[in-house]
Amino acid sequence: MAPAHSPTRTFATLLLLGLMIAVFIPLGNWQLRRATLRKHTLHAIEAGERSAPLPLDANLPATALRNWRPATMRGVWLDRYTVLLQNRGHNGRLGYWAATPLLIDAPSNTAVLVLRGWLPFTGSKDTPHLPAAPAGEQRIDGTIVDAVPRTFELWSFSGASVDKLPGKFPTPGGVLPEVQNLTLNDYARATGLNLLPAVVEQTSASADGLIRDWPRPSIDYARNNGYALQWFSFAAIAAGAWLVVAWRALRRWRTTHTPTPPQT
Repeated sequence: MAPAHSPTRTFATLLLLGLMIAVFIPLGNWQLRRATLRKHTLHAIEAGERSAPLPLDANLPATALRNWRPATMRGVWLDRYTVLLQNRGHNGRLGYWAATPLLIDAPSNTAVLVLRGWLPFTGSKDTPHLPAAPAGEQRIDGTIVDAVPRTFELWSFSGASVDKLPGKFPTPGGVLPEVQNLTLNDYARATGLNLLPAVVEQTSASADGLIRDWPRPSIDYARNNGYALQWFSFAAIAAGAWLVVAWRALRRWRTTHTPTPPQT
């Protein structure tokens, strides 16, 4: 067994403390970056919510579709293109989001993908019952988001995504397609619609029984700042310990290698 202050143990201790410093400092910087991102998200949400509702139409420039801005539009629901988004929770319950396009300009076949609301998972393997979207022209109010919020995506053993839109709408038997995540490009290709490059989370009431309590991204940047302080504190403690071990090792080396004065 090596002595308590052997060079091997001292070197191993210094190496371990150095590795801890090299890990803790990047972790602290990572938490600072997350705090900055969440702060920017908070400012974007506040700025969007303060904006006047944006009327959506086929000629609207993409730059006007700012995240979290209220929007209003008129159009006709294309119920045959409805898709259910799986694994969406609400108050601890698992369920689906219903996504249906609203045709806002028939001549150009322009539509907006609308997240209509949440419905619960019943535990059955059968497709949940979703009331049909109201017929005729509708006015829909909502909030703009740049894409359908993603959730954890399962994969098959072959490595391919289990999400797959039908090649043709409506599906045989009227069964609603179910996917975990949905991108606008894939959806546009599957439906043949000209989609505005944004998604609307519906907030206006409708007699369909869907819940429209939309989640918001985490904006608690103070927690990330606190985590960053912890990691930097750990790094400072490790650096202090490194200096103490190195100083003691140097003192022992000097004591060992200092020549003994000759006896007179």
